[in-house]
Amino acid sequence: RNGHDLVVCDLDPAAAVPLVDAGAVWATSPAEVARRCDLVITCLPSPAASAEVIEGEHGLITAMTPGSVWVEMSTTDETEVHRLARRLAEVGVAAADCPVSGGCHRAATGNISIFAGCDRPLFERLLPVLSAMGRQVLHTGPLGTASVLKVVTNYLATAHLAALTEALVTATAAGMDLATTYDAIRISSGNSFVHETEGQVILNGSRDIGFTLDLVAKDLGLFQSVADRTRVPLRLSPLLQDLVADALGRYGPREFSPNLIRGLEDATGLHVRAAGFPAQLVDLVPPSPGVEVVSGPGRHAHG
Repeated sequence: RNGHDLVVCDLDPAAAVPLVDAGAVWATSPAEVARRCDLVITCLPSPAASAEVIEGEHGLITAMTPGSVWVEMSTTDETEVHRLARRLAEVGVAAADCPVSGGCHRAATGNISIFAGCDRPLFERLLPVLSAMGRQVLHTGPLGTASVLKVVTNYLATAHLAALTEALVTATAAGMDLATTYDAIRISSGNSFVHETEGQVILNGSRDIGFTLDLVAKDLGLFQSVADRTRVPLRLSPLLQDLVADALGRYGPREFSPNLIRGLEDATGLHVRAAGFPAQLVDLVPPSPGVEVVSGPGRHAHG
């Protein structure tokens, strides 16, 4: 869509059909992608999947050439990013971790946010490509920093979701109009990105954001690993892990993550629904070229 030649590969060829129809080239293996490209992006559901794509039979490491770049856009573990980057450095390949945040609906339009962990010269080399995929691009520092920040933000999203489910069920039990409740939260100090997005599909009843409970559990585990390595004695994180584990046991790993609310609905006999909310999120912001988000002193002052 933005003028870059694209080669794609997936375990499910059907997933690539819309991209191939739009002009992308299909590859039958990661190695074939590596042979055709000087920049290879992985966006996968787990650290194990990334390791298999890079180190497995017909993996990227068998075919990437010196001077090419690996960009890890998965939500993954910082230590695993460093390990795989060291393996690829042995064959002359540079690495950056560039996870994304903002939801599937914004990824589809190119309005997603991107964190980028790498040295500054590599970041500037990658910025034209990252700007074609995302609206806000933040250079987070050296390799691995983006992955840490990604699991931090996903942890916060889960904490916000858990709190939102309790708020909406309590408002329902108290007899509140839920459309009014949605707006009250939206314009208040209790608002969050999760409320504005996932709150809508919760109230619709579809609970469809394209993100599932098994991925939530994986992300919470990655955040806990960071805390364990840095010896931070977390108190809320274990409670969230127990909450998600209970939901996994009740509803299965592929249940949409907003259906964390089902535990409270089942316990109370209440159904949290309101008319007028969408079944799926649609990004209504017109796509525009991405820009670098610049951090530093004075950038975050509030009047």
